[in-house]
Amino acid sequence: MTGHGQFCAVARAHEAIGGRWTLLIVRELLCGSRRFNDIRRGIPRISRTMLSERLQELVSIGAVVRTEGPHGPEYALTEAGQDLMSVVSALGNWGQRWLPRRAEDEDLDLEPLLVDMQRRVRSEALPAEPIVVRFEIEGQRVPRFMLLKGTEVSLCTQNPGFPEPLRVRARLPALAAWWRGDVTFAEARRMGLALEGPKALASAFPTWFARYLFAEVRPARSESQLPARHTARQGGEIPV
Repeated sequence: MTGHGQFCAVARAHEAIGGRWTLLIVRELLCGSRRFNDIRRGIPRISRTMLSERLQELVSIGAVVRTEGPHGPEYALTEAGQDLMSVVSALGNWGQRWLPRRAEDEDLDLEPLLVDMQRRVRSEALPAEPIVVRFEIEGQRVPRFMLLKGTEVSLCTQNPGFPEPLRVRARLPALAAWWRGDVTFAEARRMGLALEGPKALASAFPTWFARYLFAEVRPARSESQLPARHTARQGGEIPV
């Protein structure tokens, strides 16, 4: 593949990690995914072939190490890969602050949202007894089930056999807007998010989650573009 032909570290790093999907794979590894299928659950639109190629590229540049685990190959970030956390965090903060947030107009998948919710459950806030939350999302053919108990949080396509007292019925944009921090839970309910079940559980439901990592990042002022006179750095140059 022809490179940028530049000495600049920005260009060289972009050649290494700037391909489509690459930083999303790093994000999944930073979030704790280790096996191929677990990584793909968080990025459902990536093909298996592309994921395999991107993982091999990350291994080749020393950002990821591949080992044989008890159930097959596993992937983990090296020190170089862990150092990309600041890059991923900066992108997340920038996107949350500057990109428009209109969930109604976005092309959204349910799986990455539920995977992120599963990751960010606050075990100490859960009910004493294990329960299953049933998610019925408009436009989805089958419901999803989230098992919540102190020692395990699982996302399933079938109830694993625990009581199912709480049902979440929602339009996907409403659930996404709440999770991302665009709206409050009360506002999300007005957008079409409904909870069915005992009042105490329904009231507690939002407290069971730490919510999206960047949910507290507030959007910038309504002008999405900085004035032209502010786009250049003062007293310095960006290397090219």
